[in-house]
Amino acid sequence: MTLDGVVEAPGGEPTHPHSGWTMPFSTPELREFKLREVLEAESLLLGRKTYEQFVEAWPEREGTFADKMNRMPKHVVTASTEPLGWNATRVEGDVRAAIGDLKAGDGGPMLVAGSATLAKSLLVWGLVDELRLLVYPVIVGGGLRMFPDDRAKAELRLAQLEEFDSGAVLHRYLFNRTA
Repeated sequence: MTLDGVVEAPGGEPTHPHSGWTMPFSTPELREFKLREVLEAESLLLGRKTYEQFVEAWPEREGTFADKMNRMPKHVVTASTEPLGWNATRVEGDVRAAIGDLKAGDGGPMLVAGSATLAKSLLVWGLVDELRLLVYPVIVGGGLRMFPDDRAKAELRLAQLEEFDSGAVLHRYLFNRTA
């Protein structure tokens, strides 16, 4: 995410005039963090747009990161009836309930990558346990953001703060939930 909260087009997608804004800040240390994050996950939860971008990019790639991305189960939230490939299944029925069931299952940690619209819904529904914000030292003047505008309050606890050599900063938060 940028300092002004934008999550759109971090890697070169054609939807934003400053697309690829993460690229100048990539370092071996940051790439190692992203690898650890993917290796810790047991599955991916993706929105339709991110799934379509990823399925175009990852199957042809090789290496430890790509191997994990390609073999990991994917759960895709989409209204499309087009067949899914790339080890993906469609989240069906009541999306909120279905994702709650996935979380309650024994599939291990789910990683949401990209998928700003889905992330926004997950936040509203209270289905996020941990929030990892990788904040880049750049302002792009507007674009898609992932936080809801519903004026609801959520309290979080900072679990980790890590600055990378490039100036990017990882903020890892855990949600404070009361029973």
